[in-house]
Amino acid sequence: MTDDTDPQVPIICEECGTETSVPLSDVGDQLETHNENRHDGEECAEIEPALKSQIQDLVAKDIGLLE
Repeated sequence: MTDDTDPQVPIICEECGTETSVPLSDVGDQLETHNENRHDGEECAEIEPALKSQIQDLVAKDIGLLE
């Protein structure tokens, strides 16, 4: 269950040519479901690449990898 404060995360699937936004709390389940149902489990759908890169940078900074 999500609420109005749950930020929306863009996910894309270049294989299908689809793009949508889902609540942050549902991203993992939505990606897994899409990839399982449409691509036999192959990881085709993903968080929008620019956002994914920003998240990776923030995590690396937070755990001290960039120091």
